[in-house]
Amino acid sequence: MSVLIDRETKVIVQGITGRDGAFHAKEMIEYGTQVAAGVTPGKGGQKTDCGVPVFDTMEEAVRATGANTSVIFVPAVFAADAVCEAADAGVSLVVCISEGVPVQDMVRVLPYLGERGTRLIGPNCPGIISPGKSKVGIMPGDIHREGPIGVVSRSGTLTYEMVYHLTRNGLGQSTCIGIGGDPVAGTNILDAMELFAGDEQTEALVLIGEIGGSDEEEAAAVIEAGYPKKVVAFIAGRTAPAGKRMGHAGAIVTGGTGTAAGKVAAFEAVGVEVAETPEEIAGIVKNLL
Repeated sequence: MSVLIDRETKVIVQGITGRDGAFHAKEMIEYGTQVAAGVTPGKGGQKTDCGVPVFDTMEEAVRATGANTSVIFVPAVFAADAVCEAADAGVSLVVCISEGVPVQDMVRVLPYLGERGTRLIGPNCPGIISPGKSKVGIMPGDIHREGPIGVVSRSGTLTYEMVYHLTRNGLGQSTCIGIGGDPVAGTNILDAMELFAGDEQTEALVLIGEIGGSDEEEAAAVIEAGYPKKVVAFIAGRTAPAGKRMGHAGAIVTGGTGTAAGKVAAFEAVGVEVAETPEEIAGIVKNLL
């Protein structure tokens, strides 16, 4: 099994004729993902270098291909509208790679998606991969291997580093979800944990958190209440100064809340071992299995 995507997932790339959309569409196809179509307004009727048909709208692309997933590579100013267009077209999963999307746009978009039953991953995220099955986004496929470890991360590059260490130590992954580091995101840590809780393939879960927000503390409460999977964690930003934004819009400590120390303490209080460095994760996971 896997979470959210598998070999049957059919993907539409919004912004496929742009530099990033074209490059990553090709990478997804080479990995084995079913990229059914692309969408760029005004360029319908064309085909990409990979032979993917381009449509003017999501409604046309979904009707022609039956795709159920969209991945968005458009400028931030257009990202919210692209997400809503995908939901209106009937796809069940939207992965928004675009960064710099205004928070107020996301506050408006999330209820809109909820009314239509569409799940969003992102924005400002690397996407999702189920090794050996499909990838939707920008994660490097060659470092992943199929296996029993689920990964949920607020950081893109830390996801890659953690996966590298897991794979190097013979620990494959069921699904890896990069949820992004923005303060308002479509899928948070708790949402992802719920998905993995019902996945038979996943035996243990690696949570990669960071300073800012309260997701990690809330995750600890879920674990204390009897979460069915074994969990290990890593918290980025231990040396970050209070009040200074660190890369991600959500990675900021304000008013004494959202600190790395507080998140580590919350996990350790419910028996979750927290790695001090990414290299330690694989050894901790091995001891759990």
